[in-house]
Amino acid sequence: MSELRQDPVSGDWIILATERAKRPHDLLEKKKKRRPSPLSKCPFENLKKSGNWPPINVYPSERSWRVAIIPNKYPALRHNSTCGFAFKTGPYWRFGGIGHHDLAITRDHYRNWAHLGEKEVYELFSIMQKRYSELKNDKCLVYTSTFFNWGESAGASLYHPHAQMITLPIIPPGINHSLGGSASYFRKHRRCVHCEIIKFEEKSKKRIIAKNSSALAVAPFFSRRPFQIKIFPRKHRPYFEKTASSEVKSVASVLRTVLLKIEKNLHDPDLNFFIHTSPLKNQPNYKHYHWHIEILPKISLPAGFELGTGVDINVVDPDAAAALLRKY
Repeated sequence: MSELRQDPVSGDWIILATERAKRPHDLLEKKKKRRPSPLSKCPFENLKKSGNWPPINVYPSERSWRVAIIPNKYPALRHNSTCGFAFKTGPYWRFGGIGHHDLAITRDHYRNWAHLGEKEVYELFSIMQKRYSELKNDKCLVYTSTFFNWGESAGASLYHPHAQMITLPIIPPGINHSLGGSASYFRKHRRCVHCEIIKFEEKSKKRIIAKNSSALAVAPFFSRRPFQIKIFPRKHRPYFEKTASSEVKSVASVLRTVLLKIEKNLHDPDLNFFIHTSPLKNQPNYKHYHWHIEILPKISLPAGFELGTGVDINVVDPDAAAALLRKY
């Protein structure tokens, strides 16, 4: 039978309706092999020639970089010398669109994050941590959203693997919702809700997809989409940029493993993943939070009911999703 399940962090409900699909495999399309775009048309092959130089950060050096942070040439937000300010137009609030829009790129055009070496994935996370720490010093901005789009249906306009980092003068509503839920759970139980989830999933073992000494990936009990995955550092860490290098290496390793499993077992679907972490400002207020990565393969799309109610329908049992993903 169908059942409703609630996310203990956000308080949101989902409907698990597994009878609407015969088996998890039935949702997976065997499509043609993904074709890379030509190197000659890639703006990241020669950063100087394409006008993407100088970088904000590179590693290990400008001459022989493997990972780099560069400004987006077509940013959603731009920063000037002053902070934005809020003002009203009739019943509407407006706010100056200031911020930063950066790209985190790897050198190899053909290897997505699943096929990078563990060292390279860690270098990418490390350089993003450095950028977060720099952005904390900007008095105008309060939250950095880091996300990765893979494939056209996931919003990727370029083949060359890259993450985007948009830093805003506001806390986005979805993040605020998550932060508020985490705070509410902590006030009531004096415990981190994400730590409780990790503890429960470790005991259950049904939905764990991959793990190591400092990180684990699970198919959430309250998965809102088929094959949704969350990756957590095992220890309570509120701030991505303050997490120790050894733990970041472990999270990066699990992410790489999970992306390989998705590619192999789900036939390389388009996907998005993003980092959820505490805001850049007033950080003592967010000690209750636990940063993590969320992955959403593009297996199904929200339709009328989901869009009209905010309640997602998931037709794949998270237990079955985890079992399928663990195969490789």
